[in-house]
Amino acid sequence: MTKKQLFDTTLEYLEENCPKQYTELFYESPFQLLVAVVLSAQCTDDRVNMVTPKLFELYPTAALMSQATPDDIFPYISSVSYPNSKAKYLVGLSQKIMTHFHGDVPSTLDDLTSLPGVGRKTANVVQSIVFNKDALAVDTHVFRVSHRIGLVTDKATTPYAVEKELTAHIAQQKIRLAHFWLLYHGRYVCTARSPHCSQCGLSGKCNYFKKANKQSPDKSKLLKGKS
Repeated sequence: MTKKQLFDTTLEYLEENCPKQYTELFYESPFQLLVAVVLSAQCTDDRVNMVTPKLFELYPTAALMSQATPDDIFPYISSVSYPNSKAKYLVGLSQKIMTHFHGDVPSTLDDLTSLPGVGRKTANVVQSIVFNKDALAVDTHVFRVSHRIGLVTDKATTPYAVEKELTAHIAQQKIRLAHFWLLYHGRYVCTARSPHCSQCGLSGKCNYFKKANKQSPDKSKLLKGKS
């Protein structure tokens, strides 16, 4: 199977089997999505969705959040990972949005990553969902699934390297969708521990599954029979 055939088969399968949405985070504005994505770093979307309703009730806009202090924000996000740092990021990015971008979430990669707490992954999520740009965010799920299936090479050892290899082989109109498809597949099927290979229509083409079969026939039987 050629690389193109592998990408075509993988994306066709994921498109058919993933929900028709771009994110599982709750938000009502570009600013709220930005905040939610910052909070989601090394944290589950479910947990973020538990804390943002009260946070957004008090601080729904950059204008309001920019007037808060990290100590004001902390109680509302204390249950997410790294709440002290994230409270500082949220106040800092809100203030910069007000002082440098007239209160609007910026749309370019450079401007977004100039905000406190906003890295390339977060910026790409905002660009693709809010501004409909052909950006592909690489989080831990996308990184894992891409390597396991064999969409990217072993040389792609960083999120940016994975992003470059993926976007080089994905049709432009599907780049912004591929992030969610790969993320969803990694979150619910190709999980970090005990992946559900028996539920995956890609197992026959997957390097991870083939390697498991070759190295451990017993493990292969377990994978095939696992529900």
